[in-house]
Amino acid sequence: MTSTDRPRLPIVVLLSGSGSNLQAIIDAARTDLPVEIRAVISNRADAYGLERARLAGIPTRLLSHTDYPDRPAFDAALRTLIDSYRPDLVVLAGFMRILSDDFVRHYEGRMLNIHPSLLPRHRGLDTHARALEAGDREHGATVHFVTPELDSGPMVLQARVAVEPSDSPESLASRVLEQEHRIYPQAIRWFAEGRLKLEAGRALLDGHRISAE
Repeated sequence: MTSTDRPRLPIVVLLSGSGSNLQAIIDAARTDLPVEIRAVISNRADAYGLERARLAGIPTRLLSHTDYPDRPAFDAALRTLIDSYRPDLVVLAGFMRILSDDFVRHYEGRMLNIHPSLLPRHRGLDTHARALEAGDREHGATVHFVTPELDSGPMVLQARVAVEPSDSPESLASRVLEQEHRIYPQAIRWFAEGRLKLEAGRALLDGHRISAE
């Protein structure tokens, strides 16, 4: 079976910002990444990722968290919207919302995130500045399965970059982002090909547990 006739995995992408990782996925899907992006959903009307999706002919939906009284109400609406597209995988690509435990459990084993640090170091925000402040010699990005604890799900894939003495948070972020664009489509490819699974709280690739280098 060639890449052109392989069944395509239906996915939904969630984002809040520029959508550069979405663009990397779109570009890969135009060649040999076997996915069908059924929708791109954002909680922010000004997210440029929505425009990237429109330019690629992908359906877009805006679901603003400000329209809901609390996190559970927003998450319930988001879950209903996602499920209307019947994806086999939910891809978080810079979605700047902390998701409720019930929401995350609904997509257990079917939701990936990419985080701009070498997890478990520097969970949360401002990772590039924090890496510099800590004097880290290496920084990078991590693709992981999403679990209820923030940025703590089983690791799937990491990319490392050397921290240079002249680095600013912006220059470091730029090099890390290049690596994000490389490893996120790769992790999604593994999932689409049936090679990547979450079982008993562990990420498995070809049946073998994935561990940090």
